[in-house]
Order: sequence, then C-alpha cells, then structure tokens
Amino acid sequence: MSSTTNTPAVPTTVAAAGTPSTPTAGRSTTRVPWQAKYLMLALIWGSSFLLMKVGLRTMAPLQISGLRIYAGTLTLVVLLAVTGGRLPREPRTWAHLTVSGIFLTAMPFSLFALGEERVSSALAGIGNATTPIAALFFALLLLPSDRLSPRKLAAVLIGFAGVVVITQPWESSGRPDLLGFGMTLVAGACYGLGWTYNRRFLGNADLGGLSMPTALLVVGSVLMAPVLLVWWALHRDTYAAPWSVHADPSGGGWLTPLLCVLVLGVVGTGLAYMLQFDVVRGAGATVSTTVTYLIPVVSVVLGVLVLDEHLAWPQLLGAVIVLVSAVVIGLPARRRRAPGGTPA
Repeated sequence: MSSTTNTPAVPTTVAAAGTPSTPTAGRSTTRVPWQAKYLMLALIWGSSFLLMKVGLRTMAPLQISGLRIYAGTLTLVVLLAVTGGRLPREPRTWAHLTVSGIFLTAMPFSLFALGEERVSSALAGIGNATTPIAALFFALLLLPSDRLSPRKLAAVLIGFAGVVVITQPWESSGRPDLLGFGMTLVAGACYGLGWTYNRRFLGNADLGGLSMPTALLVVGSVLMAPVLLVWWALHRDTYAAPWSVHADPSGGGWLTPLLCVLVLGVVGTGLAYMLQFDVVRGAGATVSTTVTYLIPVVSVVLGVLVLDEHLAWPQLLGAVIVLVSAVVIGLPARRRRAPGGTPA
C-alpha cells in the first residue's frame, strides 16, 4: 500500500505508493547504484498489497491503514531528526498539507485495505495502475498550464476501456467484486489528486530531503486518530480496544499479520521514501516515476505465487491495457520544430 505502497512537485505521472517531491539539493550518500534502488522500490511498493492481504487475517482494514501511517510516521520522524532536517513552519503550508494528507495517506491507505477485503491483492495492485490516468484529469482542473493532447486523450479512453475489461460488465457471475475493485480505483485516483494538489499549492514549499513526506505522514496520523476512534465506537462489541485483533479464520496466529503491517509502515513508507529520493538524485524525476508501471506487475506475481491467487484472462488483458495507457500518458510531449529544423 501501498502499499505500498507505495510516492510533488512531480511530473504528471505519479507513483502508487506515493512519490515524494523532487529534492532541491543533495546527492546520495551510499554507493548502491540507483538502478538497484529503483528495483527495490518496485518490490517494496508492489509487495504492499500482499502485506495488506496478510494483515487482514487478524486486523480490520482501518487498523491496517492506521498502524501503517503511525509506523511510517515514527520512522520518518526519526530519520528526519537523524539527518538534521526540519518540518515546515508556515501555517499556510500546513493547511495545504492537511488537504494533501487526506488524499495521499488516510484515504488511499484505508480504501486499499477495505478493497482487499473483497478482491485479491493482485487485482488491487492493478487498480493502483490507474493513478497516472487520474493525475492527468486533475492536472487539467488544477494546473492551467497543462493541456490535453490528442495522444493523451486517446490514452485516457484506452485506459477506461481496460478498466471495463477488468470489471467484465457483460458477465453475471465470475467477475470481480465491483465495490471492492471500485475502492482500489478510487484509492489510485486519490494519489493522482493528492500529488496534483501538491504541485499546484506546495510546489515552492518543499524544504528538500524528508521534510514534506514526514509532514504528510504527521498530518495523516492526526487525521486517522478520530477515524479509528469512531470505527472502534461502532464495533466495541467485537473489539475490546482500537488495537484489539480478531482470530485468524485460517487458524494462524496474530504475530505474522502484525509484522506484515509493521513492515508495510516502516519499510513501505520510511525506507521507500529514502530510496525514492536517492533514485531522483541519481537518475532524475522522470525515470523515478516510471516505477509506477512495475508495481502492478509485482503485486500480480506475488499474489499468484505467494497467496495462490488467480486472475481470469479479462483481468490480465485489462491490466495490460491500463498499463499501456499509463505509459503513454507519462511519455514526454513532442517538441515542435521551428522552421529550419531547430526545436521550437
């Protein structure tokens, strides 16, 4: 949950698990090549859907999203302190961060977990692939300078066709749960809206490093507190406390699901943000955002191999269509040439 998970002033292509702002300065301090970190990001964020699925064995969806946010927040706060960074101080920045925090932490994390109660982790990862499509739409609304080219319009229409193929409306049985898959689509759209909002209102407020991602998770932690309390108040007959777990229907214990969610928060949020910044510094923002296209591939492979999930051919075909449309949307615009052959 990314998920993982998993990524301002960013290009119109937006990563799933949440793509952080491009750092304003600094170089990677490790000798690990950026290519290795890029692959690690794809694995970490692609595996977030598997981790959420395992967590659901003994935890409620909102418990998973809450623990993920709190574990990630603690991780980034510690890393921010160790690296000597600081949080933003302007009230206006925090007001915009509150809006971003809704669409980049609390809402998508919760919707992905809720959706995975009804659909497989592999299908949830495919739903996340619609993020670039949503980002394009919201950019047209929030960023006046952005224009919808015929190529991108065609890609959006193709992407929607892929979603229709996945949902199989012509079938009365055997198709995915529409509510569950719809939740994953809305979660992916949240990322698209959140990062576009960041570009519009927080593009000049980034202090670099881990400042903005830490601030976003701090806001997400505050937002999740009342949500969890209200959820617990409505389910006190089942859960003795907000942190109580339920029995695993398969007969397993609670430790493995708990560890999976902690990994989702600590690694899928804290470590992933550090890796993302290093990839941006080593290869540039355009290359770093292409990790979006690998996340569904990882989620499908892990779901099939680890959880023994199965996808029908319409889901696989639809996933390919959606991924192709997302790649086309992320391609740079063609530069028109002025008379004489020089770029305009």
